[in-house]
Amino acid sequence: MHPVVITEAPIARQHPDSYAVTAEFYDILQADEDEKRVRHLYGGEVAKARLGVLDIGAGTGRVTLMSLIESRVDVHAVEPARAMRTSLLTRLAILPARQRERVTVHPYALDQTSLYAVVDVAVCHNTVACLPPAARDLLWPAVRAALVPGGSLFLQLPPAELPARDVVRLLPEKRVGGHVYGGRMTMSTAGYRIRNRVDYWVRSEQGVLRKHTETFWMWPASRARISADLERHGFVPLPGHDDPRVLAVKRPDRS
Repeated sequence: MHPVVITEAPIARQHPDSYAVTAEFYDILQADEDEKRVRHLYGGEVAKARLGVLDIGAGTGRVTLMSLIESRVDVHAVEPARAMRTSLLTRLAILPARQRERVTVHPYALDQTSLYAVVDVAVCHNTVACLPPAARDLLWPAVRAALVPGGSLFLQLPPAELPARDVVRLLPEKRVGGHVYGGRMTMSTAGYRIRNRVDYWVRSEQGVLRKHTETFWMWPASRARISADLERHGFVPLPGHDDPRVLAVKRPDRS
């Protein structure tokens, strides 16, 4: 992702790290919904893993934690953004030792981790949309290398096209003690990209305490386009998967 951070608050500071703002608010405002989503989309496939699970763009750990519960194999969590990785590691730190020791957190992009034939299931959730085409071209061979022959990749598809008009989504407000956390996401077209602006706020009974904004860029691509890119890198469709939100492919058994 390529975030632009704007902060306006008397006690807030601008952070140079990716997701510096979002990392504070994500678990409060979005994690519960995302936890249900990843379990529904990938839980059954992760449970079939016999060698390892790869979580590409792990964020604060929704897929990683689900994988620890649903499988008994090692999990590789790839998360380059320090702010999100800090939340992930904090969550892992309170797990029982047997679970924690099954997770390796990689602080780089997947093409820089040198993972070879270590997993049979890979999940790429809420990540591909925010990678420009050049970064996607680096990702696919790295996924193929990390998978053993016959291993499967399940990825959440990016938006297929640019939005015709601004799309606004309010995040459900959550109370933490005497403060209420809230947010609003606005997607709009900006040239050949999608601008996803997220406005966050914290308020008390006396009024708004803090406001923050973080903007992420997204690159739309159709299912056919992503499928063709994966085919060029040696992946084939995985039969029996027709969920429009997820593309399922595999590395051929002999390759």
